[in-house]
Amino acid sequence: MVKKLCTFMIIFIVLLAGCKADDNPESVNEKGNTVYPLTGLEADKEADHRAIAVMVNNHPAARSQSGLSKADIVYEILAESNITRFLAVYQSEFPDTFGPVRSARDYYIRLAKGYDSLFVFHGWSPEAKKLIESDYIDNLNGLKYDGTLFERASFREAPHNSYITYDHVMEGAKEKGYDMDIGAPAYTFMTEDEENEVEGDSYSKAFISYSSESFDVTYEYDEGSETYARYTAGVRTEDYGTNDPVEIDNILIIEAEHEVIDKKGRRDIDLESGGDAYLLQKGKLLKIQWESNDNRIVPVLDGKEVKLVPGKTWINVIPTSGLTQSVTLE
Repeated sequence: MVKKLCTFMIIFIVLLAGCKADDNPESVNEKGNTVYPLTGLEADKEADHRAIAVMVNNHPAARSQSGLSKADIVYEILAESNITRFLAVYQSEFPDTFGPVRSARDYYIRLAKGYDSLFVFHGWSPEAKKLIESDYIDNLNGLKYDGTLFERASFREAPHNSYITYDHVMEGAKEKGYDMDIGAPAYTFMTEDEENEVEGDSYSKAFISYSSESFDVTYEYDEGSETYARYTAGVRTEDYGTNDPVEIDNILIIEAEHEVIDKKGRRDIDLESGGDAYLLQKGKLLKIQWESNDNRIVPVLDGKEVKLVPGKTWINVIPTSGLTQSVTLE
């Protein structure tokens, strides 16, 4: 009896371990073709590459950044005082170089965990340090690999000059024994017919104030490409060196509770409780809500997930009441 029980337990453990690859099964569209889980676009290769989530510096001295145009999802959130920082999530395509890479906050880490990401950052706040050192998420920290995997660019000054290449990310992942073939949890996307029937009020521009002109954001819809261009302080967001522009298909602006927790202006931000949101797609704006689904921000309406237009998504997090006080629509 004991022998049979032991055999059963071994089989169970093996099966459980084998389930990891199926945690994020490949998504398909209405045509039955495999699509990338974070963009909904048809995949031209295997769609099971692990997501890489990178903390990207958005200080004026760090612009223009490298690789933002290729990110599937980008979160813009206040990091300290009125300074925003990006969490750029890559899964369908990857730039040669990411950066400048900057320090982590705990809420960015939890968001990265929601995509089963390998988290890439350089430095940390006290709260983020505790989370990282608890082995909460697989990660590469520039504090450990400064000058090896992470390189300092000569054309910028520290702390705005830390970069890492895609090859070095994969090298670091291999060194630490991380699985890079686990895919990512998928969003729900529109069919081609649904894209032609996007609901909402017509607006061609959205302006978001973060209480500092250096970080104020403008999104402008282009009817020709059917995407949104992004501007910070009036300058279009493009990749350094290549000038490839950021072109966005979905813009989600969400309200969340913010609380300043120290003298440096660091914040505690509630990204779990949900709240009000705007969703911009195809030149239309829909007033909706947002929810946290295993640490991913998901748009919802009447309790159901709102479908995204296949393509790139940017998510701006603003303080409560910000939709009426910080967002201007035209």
